[in-house]
Amino acid sequence: MAIQYSNQTIEKVTFNITSELKAELVSLKNEMHVSLSAIYNEALSNYIKQKELEKWERGASLASKDTHYLKLAEAMDDREDDLYAY
Repeated sequence: MAIQYSNQTIEKVTFNITSELKAELVSLKNEMHVSLSAIYNEALSNYIKQKELEKWERGASLASKDTHYLKLAEAMDDREDDLYAY
């Protein structure tokens, strides 16, 4: 079931976690005076950002080992015209 809230569609999600992790989250929730939902949303948002960063880092690592790509990049760098001009 989706709910419209402040120009965003909010969906209820159910998942399983260990009792120990839930207890730690409840303790944190009480200490921080925030909802479990806020903690879950922040954690998931940070997780997605971290995974996106890891993908970029993997891509950069692969590119830095690709001799064909490196030669192409060097050739583009040697161009005299402004590559970034619009």
